[in-house]
Amino acid sequence: MFTKDKMKVVILCGGRGTRLKEETEFRPKPMVTIGGKPILWHIMKIYAHYGFKDFILSLGYKGEMIKEYFLNYEAMNNDFTVCLGKHNTIKFHTGHKEVDWNVTLVDTGEAAGTGGRIKGVEPYIDTDMFMATYGDGVSNVNIRELVEFHKGHGRIGTMTGVHPASRFGEVKTSVTGQIEHFHEKPQVGEGLINGGFFVFQRKFLDYLSNGDCILEAEPLRELTQGGELMAYRHDGFWQCVDTYRELELLNTMWKENNPPWKVW
Repeated sequence: MFTKDKMKVVILCGGRGTRLKEETEFRPKPMVTIGGKPILWHIMKIYAHYGFKDFILSLGYKGEMIKEYFLNYEAMNNDFTVCLGKHNTIKFHTGHKEVDWNVTLVDTGEAAGTGGRIKGVEPYIDTDMFMATYGDGVSNVNIRELVEFHKGHGRIGTMTGVHPASRFGEVKTSVTGQIEHFHEKPQVGEGLINGGFFVFQRKFLDYLSNGDCILEAEPLRELTQGGELMAYRHDGFWQCVDTYRELELLNTMWKENNPPWKVW
């Protein structure tokens, strides 16, 4: 087990998830469950396994449900006895393993773009580097190796590149890993796609603006044009939950006790 690292992990939790309307009509997409736990919990467990336990959740659509989840985390994840009519008489009988997570929940507005959601949590990012990811994808990416790769190249940003799917941003890289071209959601394409799991220098926040700023548009293109965006290639498992079919796929993996992203 890795020791705790103070680097902040920003998780984008504010989108509407319209392609998964069967679930997101009633809850925010990161609260859709795999094996009875929100996909957000699975993502946080991946980071926590590698020692990154300081989370900033950028909230939007139905964000109050995420706030309620963490406010009631102890009660929802432990057996307990409560003495009615008396204060401070709840006795918890069991424990969970998330004892040293720090979770900051920030309402960044329902209409904010992905870049605006990161910019909206800027006051809570107090380290020279920070990580960011989407609230709907799991992977067995080695977060420690990703961070070391980022530290080694000295550029402003690192994007994890995974295998292609036409719905996502395609990246083309040089032999050293520098991103030479970034194109969001191509109709067809080969090579790596944007798999999230970013690492940024804090100065990247200067590329962002509040409101409808889209991370995958001008900010990442500006980094690319300046030679400041690198790709960390991940050839292992990666899957987002964009449709009900994909949700069922991950639930089946969990039920069969073979979820590739369960590194903890």
